[in-house]
Amino acid sequence: MKIDTSLIRTNKKPNLVIRKPKATDGAAVNDLIAQCKPLDENSVYCNLLQCSHFAATCALAELDGEIVGFVSGYIVPEHRERLFVWQVAVSPKARGLGLGKSLILDILDRPICYNVREVQTTITTSNAPSQGVFRSLARTLEADVNRKVLFERETHFDGAAASEILWQIGPFERADVARVAA
Repeated sequence: MKIDTSLIRTNKKPNLVIRKPKATDGAAVNDLIAQCKPLDENSVYCNLLQCSHFAATCALAELDGEIVGFVSGYIVPEHRERLFVWQVAVSPKARGLGLGKSLILDILDRPICYNVREVQTTITTSNAPSQGVFRSLARTLEADVNRKVLFERETHFDGAAASEILWQIGPFERADVARVAA
């Protein structure tokens, strides 16, 4: 992964590792997500399932042994060519490194995503950081972005949450992923 570690403010050489999560990471992932407002917090159990059952389509970043990034996603069962990214969480101490995009590219470069040609996610209109991550991903993959409301504030959230806008990034080719993930 191409990460600009020179932006990390530390006196020692940072050790950044991107890997698949494991069940023992679930509680730490839950803590990370709690630090990353406005992300919805899940139960620890949900994060344990993401880190075990869905590990192949999730990615975790450690900086000097501390978890500083996590992306959860899954391949849409009815559409095996789509990776749906559920959450992107990056610790305040690791922001500005392009880590969210690098984690997504790490997932896309895995054999399980061999047939994936589109990334989908939902983002509220007020979440500028997430919009930036996915705009950058689209540019990197040289792919189009289409947007439409997927879950509407009143219809789906009974007015309790903002509408979620579906971002569809693609199509892209496997060669595009290989070109940028190496």
